[in-house]
Amino acid sequence: MNEEIDFILDSTKEAMVNALKHLEKQFVNIRAGKASPSMLGSVMVDYYGSQTPLAQVANVNTPDGRTITVQPWEKAMLQEIERAIMIANLGFNPMNNGETIIINVPPLTEERRRELAKQAKSEVEDAKISIRSARKDANSEIKSVEDASEDVQKNAEMDVQQLTDAHVKKADDLYSAKEAEILKV
Repeated sequence: MNEEIDFILDSTKEAMVNALKHLEKQFVNIRAGKASPSMLGSVMVDYYGSQTPLAQVANVNTPDGRTITVQPWEKAMLQEIERAIMIANLGFNPMNNGETIIINVPPLTEERRRELAKQAKSEVEDAKISIRSARKDANSEIKSVEDASEDVQKNAEMDVQQLTDAHVKKADDLYSAKEAEILKV
């Protein structure tokens, strides 16, 4: 096939894979009931004037399935970390015992589980939009390749459609697994 078309197909596949990677990252932030250090992954702490990820200023652990502990490396950062967790609006109520911050992860209510499932569905739709956008861009690039025959262009468009179908199915599969995880009591 044409080198230019091969490049278009490769970059399209890469864009679709990146959409799925982004979806997986978004799913990590949607909690399914069991405590995990990754639940605080989006928390940014004001560390002497610069926004720093929580994991870089404290040790985050889960001693059991319902508790997250945050042990700052500097005691002076306790208040700042507690404030950052509140600002992140994750639905947690951090408790400060003077040395560590303890967060009890409440069990999810049925209503909250449905909300989280809707949020996951929304993230899947965003991923599918990215995948379809990559398909649209690829098809218009394929049509603009001048030294490719009509047959080569049609075959490339079919390849792009196969890539699109496969990646949309992967997104749906990821959603099915996440939904089951969220709704499991």
